[in-house]
Amino acid sequence: MQHYHSLEDISVKNAWLTVGVFDGVHRGHREIIRKLTADAHANGAPAVVLTFDPHPANVLAGRDIKCLTTPDERADLLGTLGVDIVITQRFTPALASIPAYEYMSHLKETLDLKHLLIGYDFALGKGREGNAARLTEIGRELNYDLEVINAVSDESGVISSTEIRKLVSTGNVSEAAKLLGYNYYLSGAVIHGDGRGRRLNIPTANVDYPKQKAIPANGIYVCRAKVGAEIFMAATNIGFNPTFTPERQIPSLEAYILDFDRDIYGQEVNLEFVARLRDELKFTSIDALLEQIWDDVKKTREMLSGE
Repeated sequence: MQHYHSLEDISVKNAWLTVGVFDGVHRGHREIIRKLTADAHANGAPAVVLTFDPHPANVLAGRDIKCLTTPDERADLLGTLGVDIVITQRFTPALASIPAYEYMSHLKETLDLKHLLIGYDFALGKGREGNAARLTEIGRELNYDLEVINAVSDESGVISSTEIRKLVSTGNVSEAAKLLGYNYYLSGAVIHGDGRGRRLNIPTANVDYPKQKAIPANGIYVCRAKVGAEIFMAATNIGFNPTFTPERQIPSLEAYILDFDRDIYGQEVNLEFVARLRDELKFTSIDALLEQIWDDVKKTREMLSGE
């Protein structure tokens, strides 16, 4: 998979393309991507995904949407599904103001576009004028085919990134995983904390997670921690550590990695969120805190050992 950050850097012929944010690359997105890759490759064509960063709603509506995936994570997930080329185009007010015909003409020129797949509610261009009907008209003139993919639903309704972000933000990571098709995760380098965990004989890895990503609600979580090529169990705290640092403004991410005793400062750790154990609590004594931590560790071990 090749990942580009500008349309101008690409040289491709006969592209089969889909366009969208694809935040999270969830189960609904995967239906579009599977069809794109299967049909493109059956026709000897490259499967291309054009996505955007930052999220268009942040630019157009002044919102602060925390994404489920960074651009690189999104590209990696798309690559595992057989996509050949991912383009992450910077979304700006100027880009949003381009008429649909002009934008599609540019895609035709740069990608030699042959086939476009879009979701049922997709639209692009100034004022979102480029809906399915308009893109079909443009396709007849520019000589590309258009195909519309219906929404993917389960018992809870249409699968959407918006709904998954809500689940993550409330700590319901197990339900989020059902819609994503994988466990939600946060990755980052291990940084120095205040060393309190080590002094309590419970050393934690403080993970410097990307601040543009959605972070689960404060609390204690059962996680899998990937360190290099190895995977360990981890009891993970998200929050402000009210027992010691109630004045903290930005939630910290601290993982107690079970059966692990290495210096990994500066190394990348990936934390997969399997389940939420409890709320973050303030304790009146160190002994009460330690008793609760060891109970969290026991439950983490039981939950992951039973899989």
